[in-house]
Amino acid sequence: MLFDTHTHINAIQFDEDREEVIHKAREAGVETMIVVGFDRETIERAMQLVEEYDFIYAAVGWHPVDAIDMKDEDLDWIEELASHPKVVAIGEMGLDYHWDKSPHDIQKEVFRKQIRLAKKVKLPIIIHNRDATRDVVDILKQEEAEDVGGIMHCFSGDVEIARECIDMNFYISLGGPVTFKNAKEPKVVAEAVPIERLLVETDCPFLAPHPYRGKRNEPAYVKLVAEKIAELKGVSYEELAQKTSDNAFRLFSINR
Repeated sequence: MLFDTHTHINAIQFDEDREEVIHKAREAGVETMIVVGFDRETIERAMQLVEEYDFIYAAVGWHPVDAIDMKDEDLDWIEELASHPKVVAIGEMGLDYHWDKSPHDIQKEVFRKQIRLAKKVKLPIIIHNRDATRDVVDILKQEEAEDVGGIMHCFSGDVEIARECIDMNFYISLGGPVTFKNAKEPKVVAEAVPIERLLVETDCPFLAPHPYRGKRNEPAYVKLVAEKIAELKGVSYEELAQKTSDNAFRLFSINR
């Protein structure tokens, strides 16, 4: 019983075999998954998928890399979609200082607008952070994001940052990097974060876990992430899968 809290099976990388990939995930024990839309095209595809599969839910938001492209009507559209019974989160949103498409001030403005929208519609948020940890955490605090809480998606910070985020009502979600042999920080975080605040994800088609690193990721591989975290925490795979799934159902207010 696994819950992949962050997939992009709406991405073009799955256009040739999407149905087969979803079926393979179910066979691997993936009970539920969230498909994340982060611009016009991917949000539309996410909404199509939630209508087609009863075990797929959507998060809708605007990616920081594309913040410069977001218009007021896009935010209004996201607000409209938030009332759909299968839209369970706003995001992914946040800051990305790795790519330079959108100026930092515009990213911050779009981030703040989406946090405020999430508070208005009372949905949790999914946070994207790349090379912008301190600014992300500061904005979450300033906007009182703990009112809705959410997920630090594909968490890349240290244990101290993880604790700050947990104190703000956020869950720590780990993906493929926790399985990489040379990635020490995610392993330390996996050991330190209480199981009650952990989630698992793939972020497919990106960040495939070992031994598929460098290849297309897919939801079935979330099992490898869960197995590695269970090993690091010294608990059974079954317990880790159950607890992280329970956490996700609770966060997203999904009835099993």
